[in-house]
Amino acid sequence: QVQLVESGGGLAQPGGSLRLSCAASGRIFNIYDMGWYRQAPGKQRELVATFPSIGTANYADSVKGRFTISRDNAKNTVNLQMNSLEPEDTAVYYCHVIIRHIENYVVDYWGQGTQVTVST
Repeated sequence: QVQLVESGGGLAQPGGSLRLSCAASGRIFNIYDMGWYRQAPGKQRELVATFPSIGTANYADSVKGRFTISRDNAKNTVNLQMNSLEPEDTAVYYCHVIIRHIENYVVDYWGQGTQVTVST
């Protein structure tokens, strides 16, 4: 019904940058929240940043001032610009979207995840 395609993960040095992108496609009427979560080994999945259809973006305290989330509604995409990366940012990052389908029901979807590794 809906596919999420993630890109942009990889290896970065401390202080470096990466940009994640996620594109949604399928039987979409509209998209409410779009965001990114991450999960490090042995830890619970946590919210990184989210961007609702109405309102402003919100961020985890640990990434405020370093990460920027943005949306392109025409392309059904959400991006995460990650600057000043720290080793603690190492995790699998998951795109998450909340979608109202053409058939008029609401479902959330998760991407497969993309690895981000920050290391010297």
